Amino acid sequence: MTSREFTDVLNERHSVRKYDPEAELTTEEITELLEDAAKAPSSWNLQHWKFLVIHDQKAKEQLLPIAYNQQQVVEAAAVVVVLGDLEADQNADRVYQGAVDEGYLSEEVKSTLVSQIKDAYATKPDMAKDEAIRNASLASMQLMLAAKARELDTCAMGGFNAEELVKSFDIPERYHPVMLISVGKAVKPAHQTARFPIQEAIVWNKF
Repeated sequence: MTSREFTDVLNERHSVRKYDPEAELTTEEITELLEDAAKAPSSWNLQHWKFLVIHDQKAKEQLLPIAYNQQQVVEAAAVVVVLGDLEADQNADRVYQGAVDEGYLSEEVKSTLVSQIKDAYATKPDMAKDEAIRNASLASMQLMLAAKARELDTCAMGGFNAEELVKSFDIPERYHPVMLISVGKAVKPAHQTARFPIQEAIVWNKF
């Protein structure tokens, strides 16, 4: 992909709320999309995400009232519930053992990194949730861009009843619901949105 093609993907991605209910995605297609999403960066490479894919129509209908009856939930080919891992520190040994096995890290460096991670999670009360949300959000944005590159449309949704979501879909306590992302084929283009001039968002060096 050229720089120009990537810019096209960025510019063409919009939040789509009207989907073709006849358009379907196979489990293989969704898996490939999520493989791309999971290549997002993450703190310490702990990969603080889990994807609950709502693909079956009955499951989408179950999700509909939890998502405050946003119609894209039942019309899109799938809805991905992006979850943040509150216990991502438990991934550390597995992540770094792979690097040791490949010769990228020594056992000593691995031990130091794992110890630092465990200590940070144990001594900073807000870290687990902050990191879960931060890193799952990186994967979410990557998912939406990867979808657009495949000529699919998405919409990130923060409006849902998290407590009911957890209860209805048996989500373990380890995972914190971050957002829902509908994925499918637009039947109606997204409406254009205004953006502030970038100069208003940039501060050089110091406020």
